[in-house]
Amino acid sequence: MVEHDRLNQVILNIIMIILCLFCVLPFVLLVSSSITDEAALVKYGYSFIPKKVSFEAYRYLLGSSTAIVRGYGITILVTVVGTFLNLVITTLLAYPLSRHDLPGRNVVAFIIFFSMLFNGGIVPSYIMWSQIFHIKNTIWALIVPNLMMNAFYVIMMRTNFNANVPDALIEAARIDGADEWTILAKIVLPISKPILATVTLMVGLSYWNDWINGLYYINKDKYFSIQILLNRMLQDVQFLKTSSIGSQSGSLLATLPSVGIKMAVAVMGVLPIMVIYPFFQKYFIKGITIGAVKG
Repeated sequence: MVEHDRLNQVILNIIMIILCLFCVLPFVLLVSSSITDEAALVKYGYSFIPKKVSFEAYRYLLGSSTAIVRGYGITILVTVVGTFLNLVITTLLAYPLSRHDLPGRNVVAFIIFFSMLFNGGIVPSYIMWSQIFHIKNTIWALIVPNLMMNAFYVIMMRTNFNANVPDALIEAARIDGADEWTILAKIVLPISKPILATVTLMVGLSYWNDWINGLYYINKDKYFSIQILLNRMLQDVQFLKTSSIGSQSGSLLATLPSVGIKMAVAVMGVLPIMVIYPFFQKYFIKGITIGAVKG
């Protein structure tokens, strides 16, 4: 029996190591490609060990260091403010829906679920945000549309509250004289840290990686987030490589590391998230699985 358990453990460890390699090796290849010389990259292809090390891609991206710093600043601001507002709105909507004594809760829940399946489309949304709410070319254009409230997170948090906040605990607090705000702040939220951390991470990732809102609503350079800025730089490289201007510009553009720049853009976009994720990992995994088995 002991030998059988030991064999199972070895097999599981091997499987987990393989899965970890599947996750880690693509990023290693990405970083390696971003610091590989363009000519070597084109000639030999991608490899885990650079044939010839070159930081030209990063020199090109960091050439406008002021714009890069401003882009990261805008992205951090938008991510922090947007995630906080999303978390507040989601919590204040999910908690009442989790209470069985709320009048009309099924109607509100249906409307929220309906919004997951159908929406007005891009053109009506653009007209609404730009001509009615006038958020175009403001910082709110990166915060409000599409991301500040998401029906999926509301339903996920409501389900978590239903599964992990006993009605008896709520009733006991009411008997002791606690109002709904006190119950939410002192009882519900402290025992719901895993789902709060999960929603925070998922929403934060959405804000950090978002460039669609910037594409639709932002024309001013001072509001470019890092994703918008890097995407613009990548488009500029492609334009110079393919246009008649690029063909007449000599050896400088001929050696411009367009492939390496793509890899460097990906590295610069994902690296901050990889640094932050380990601090949320414990709560993220627990929050995802907390509703699977009702305790």
